[in-house]
Order: sequence, then C-alpha cells, then structure tokens
Amino acid sequence: MDIIGTIIQAIIQGVTEFLPVSSSGHLSLFQHFTGSGGEAGLLLSVYLHLGTLLAVFIAFRETIWALIKECGFLIKDIFKGKFKWSEMNGERRMIFMLIFSTAMLIPFFVFKDFFAGISEDNSILVEGFCFLYTSIILFLSDKFSKGTKGYRDITVKDSVTVGIFQGVALLPGVSRSGSTISSGLLCGFTRDTAVRYAFILGIPAILGGSVTQAYDAMQSEVSVHAVELIVGFVVAMLVGLAAIKMVSWLLKSDKFKVFSIYTFILGILVIGVGVYELATGNVVCIK
Repeated sequence: MDIIGTIIQAIIQGVTEFLPVSSSGHLSLFQHFTGSGGEAGLLLSVYLHLGTLLAVFIAFRETIWALIKECGFLIKDIFKGKFKWSEMNGERRMIFMLIFSTAMLIPFFVFKDFFAGISEDNSILVEGFCFLYTSIILFLSDKFSKGTKGYRDITVKDSVTVGIFQGVALLPGVSRSGSTISSGLLCGFTRDTAVRYAFILGIPAILGGSVTQAYDAMQSEVSVHAVELIVGFVVAMLVGLAAIKMVSWLLKSDKFKVFSIYTFILGILVIGVGVYELATGNVVCIK
C-alpha cells in the first residue's frame, strides 16, 4: 500500500460511509480490483473508520453533548427513583431508542465472520446484489415517506425496525447510512430526525466494528507505515465531514433518489463483472 492508494481508500471511506451507497461495498470493490486487500487492508480500514467516527462527533457535537448530559440526568433520576417513562423529554427518549436500535446488532454479530468472508473473497457477485437491495430501499423511502416524527415521537417499534435494517447493512454493498435513514423515513421520521438518528446510531456500530477489526489485525504480523495510517485517518475525517453536509442537503432538497439510481446502475455493473469473472476464471484487476 502506498500513500496514493491510502488517500484513495480514505476518500472512498469518507464519502461512502455517509452517502447511502455502502462504504464496505466500495472498499471491497477497490481492494478486489486493485489487489490491495488482506491484513494490511484490514488494519487501514480500522483507521479509516475511526476517522469517519470523529467526523460524526464533530458534525453532531451539539446533539451528542446534549445526549451525554441527559444521560447523566437520567442516571441521577433512576437512582433517586424519579424516572418515569411517560415523562421523558426528547433527548432522554432518543437515548433509549438508540440503545434498542443498537441491541438489534447483537444477533447479527454471530455471523460476523460470514459477512467478513464475503467482503474478502474473490467474488463480487454478492456485493452486486447488495447494491441492488440498497437501491430498492432508497427508492421506497424517497417515494413513500413524508414523516412528522421528532425525537419525542420515536417508538420502540421504530427503533427496533431501524436496528434490524442496520444489522442487514453488515453485508458489503448494503449501505448502513442508507438503511438507517431509509428505515427511519419509512417509520415516519422527519428528514432531519432520520439523518441525526442514523448517524449518531452509527457511533457504536462503527466503534464496535473497528474494535473487532483491530483485534483481527493484531493477530497477524502485518506491517503498515504509521504515516499511511495517519494520512488515511485525517483524509477520511475531512471527507466524511463534507459527506455528512451533502447528505443533509440532498435529503432536504428532494435529491436523495440520485443514490437509488447510482446504486442500481453500480449493482448491475458489479453483477455483470462478477458473472464474467465466474465464467472465465479471470479476476479483473487494475494495476
């Protein structure tokens, strides 16, 4: 891996982590076509994900800080016996809903190795079909959602639904942000609520994935230059910040459907290449 390759992957990660087009799917394609995967790619992926994680904290710092403070008040009320489910404010309710959504990931992590194997194998057929799935849910959410729910209105059913959609997004080619934003919109969230909820919900998911990837990378004796890791981290963070702003703007301006079109075309192309590779036994590789 060289600096140029690292920067390219960081840009891909920063853009696709938040744009609803699947970061894992795009990174899988990049590594497939350039032959830059393996353990070194896994370690770099950890730093790229941490860079995008920092972007979330920066972009939504006010909301996150409000949730952290409310969490402190919540713990205080529980110990004093003053907690009442029916009297929760928006921030307190959002804390519980985020917990319920995140808990839905637990059954999916049983299949963590299966998901990782799909991303690291020599075939990209599954990624192609997953891109098509992303296209469908983006199309449906854009066509049928006109929500009015804010933080205070999110129900347990809503949070479980969003959590299940996030679990499916562990598959490479299924967008996590696309899945959580779309499911939020289909549950009746306002567009601003859907974006904030989806990206803040991604914090434990990204952090948990980074920890498991870091553990797997540490089991090997792979060596990656520190400069490449730092450059990747910074570029992913900066590009991620720009991508978050772009998603918010596109959603508010009714241009979200462009991602449905993009992932549909990409899915068809990837399936075509995958079938060609399977039929000929030749892996398309760009050097």
